Amino acid sequence: MDRWLGGVKVLVFSLGPFWDIAIVATSLALGAEIIRLVEESHLPAKKTLEKLGIPRSTFYRWLDRLHSGNPEALADRPSRSDRIWNRVPEPIREAVVDMALELPELSPRELAVRFTDEKRYFVSESSVYRLLKAHDLITSPAYIVIKAANEFKDKTTGPNQLW
Repeated sequence: MDRWLGGVKVLVFSLGPFWDIAIVATSLALGAEIIRLVEESHLPAKKTLEKLGIPRSTFYRWLDRLHSGNPEALADRPSRSDRIWNRVPEPIREAVVDMALELPELSPRELAVRFTDEKRYFVSESSVYRLLKAHDLITSPAYIVIKAANEFKDKTTGPNQLW
């Protein structure tokens, strides 16, 4: 159970009817404090971790980091990667936009093909479309409006005949 006391997060764990433990949590100290708690507990590590609601894999990962000699290794890390594996690199994005500005008559599909042929770097049509849309370079297509007639121009003359 989490509680806040004066802007500090306090974790309260119940290990039995008379064993309530409060841990003042900072991101760095939480892992070390839980490791100390599990090591000093009279219960086996598996049972203590079950009571605390901490997966064993997390505990042993913290323990390996602590024993590696670097206490800062227990600090919180961002869960997401800084780089997305399939993102088009920034220089390529700029080159695609430059080519689109030079050749405004090309559609995203034609632009993707021409870029691949000339620059020897594959960029999908959808990536080109998203880049152009982000830079407001997508023009609406010229639609030809056709009005519907009241009746077919070429009428059928028999059953099972298509118009």
